[in-house]
Amino acid sequence: MIGKIAGRLEYRSTDHVLIDVRGVGYLVYVSDRVMASLPQNGEAVALYTDLLVREDILQLFGFTTLVEKEWHRLLMSVQGIGAKASLAILGALGADGVSRAIALGDWNAVAKARGVGPKTAQRVIIELKDKAPGVMALGAGMAAATGDEVIEADPPPAPRRAAAASPPPTSNAQADAMSALANLGYAPGDAASAVVQALGADPHADASALIRAALKLLAPKG
Repeated sequence: MIGKIAGRLEYRSTDHVLIDVRGVGYLVYVSDRVMASLPQNGEAVALYTDLLVREDILQLFGFTTLVEKEWHRLLMSVQGIGAKASLAILGALGADGVSRAIALGDWNAVAKARGVGPKTAQRVIIELKDKAPGVMALGAGMAAATGDEVIEADPPPAPRRAAAASPPPTSNAQADAMSALANLGYAPGDAASAVVQALGADPHADASALIRAALKLLAPKG
């Protein structure tokens, strides 16, 4: 299994790129979003990859983050979603957008992807509702631990003064909130939906605030 490729970007086509790795060229298929993020031809590039093996062909698909790669694998587990449709969804929404759409049951967002119809989009939401929280938690945890991007820009210079605004919450607040709700007995899909809604109302909320807001959303009505 080829899990990551690092080399020089030789050329790009509409849906794939050629990466030279010490004299060996690898064709890697990517989404529109990944394509737009790549450097210029001739520059260094690194992508996480997933290898699709068929009887008559081997295809590599490239992603800038491990979370995006995991979403690709999860999306392809849905009936009617192949590699092309998965890249279309990720290209249209990005990893975070896919997380929000599934957590909130927003099949219309998924249906905006090229070649994905309403019935297929609804199937994505239904089949992945209880699987999505695992990838969402993985993304939050990895971002907090290492920074998930493969392609990184040079870090900005350190400011001379501390910013006046309060610092943003740690990037694993979402994962902590979902874990806490799961420990309280809430279904993963319901917990993810409530946390995403709470985060939408207050993007700077820490884990405790997210848990409190989510519990209010999950409380029985009436």
